[in-house]
Amino acid sequence: MDNVGDVLLAGPCVRAVAANASAVTMLAGPRGRAGAELLPGVDDVIEWCAPWIDPEPPAVTDDVVDSLVKQVRDVRPDAALILTSFHQSPLPLALALRMAGVPWIGAISEDYPGSLLDLRHRVDGDPPEAERALSLAEAAGFRLPEGDDGALAIRRPLPDTTNLTGEPGYVVVHPGASVPARQLSATRCAAAVRALAEAGHRVVVTGHPGERELTAEVAGDVALDLGGATDLTALADVLDRACVVVVPNSGPAHLAAAVGTPVVSLFAPVVPAARWAPYGVPTVVLGDQTAPCRESRARECPVPGHPCLESITQEQIVAAVAELTKGGQRIRRTGGRS
Repeated sequence: MDNVGDVLLAGPCVRAVAANASAVTMLAGPRGRAGAELLPGVDDVIEWCAPWIDPEPPAVTDDVVDSLVKQVRDVRPDAALILTSFHQSPLPLALALRMAGVPWIGAISEDYPGSLLDLRHRVDGDPPEAERALSLAEAAGFRLPEGDDGALAIRRPLPDTTNLTGEPGYVVVHPGASVPARQLSATRCAAAVRALAEAGHRVVVTGHPGERELTAEVAGDVALDLGGATDLTALADVLDRACVVVVPNSGPAHLAAAVGTPVVSLFAPVVPAARWAPYGVPTVVLGDQTAPCRESRARECPVPGHPCLESITQEQIVAAVAELTKGGQRIRRTGGRS
């Protein structure tokens, strides 16, 4: 029910269910729907904004809850798995699904669920989010099919974006993130783009339509600015054609992983990198993971000067790109079941 990146990380779990079910409907929030539509194994998507998840939540009213209950009743699912991040509770959604008549519900829950869950799964340690979600499917009896390695994947074919980017082999810099605490400053990003260009890389800067001012500043006169030029599917193709993606902890980081492109992860430790770093692709994590903001889940940086990310130098970024391009470390993703 969260953002695009969260939904993409659910992909292996979804494929495990799809391999053992006649059809899969995914319930997603408005910020994650586009990611749900890219996942192999998803047959249909219901969009609903969860007031306990969305950062700009709607009021909880009869009409809001009734709209979800009606949509789920129309689908008449045999079972539901509720996928949450490690700091979220599945129980509010479990209650709504019970109201919709779902006969069997499984979720990871630290809290006592009473009759809300038929499967209360627990996860020890600090696994990557993709593995955490997949473990729920396995506990419910759903297994990945033979030959599926459990990596992130998206549906293919993708739209051809060569007319936007030119030939493959460029470095993508995606400066934006969903919250400021996870984002390197535009000044630092622009310096990194200039350094990458001076090192001989062709640089493409990407961003959603609301980030056009940011991408223009970061691209300057040395990089191709594609801010606002792509939807999520086209962005996937742009990332697929890149040799490396430089990106904060955001949806595009997980989208890059889903197409198999190595990632330089500009990672603010407000959430743990062990859980949220790009999954299943060659990755270099930059940023002070011991900074005072660590595991605070802060949306705005609580430390003056944003030292966890602003301490990253352009030389470190250039060196990380060089490390990931040495010898060619692309991982081709086939996309699994479409």
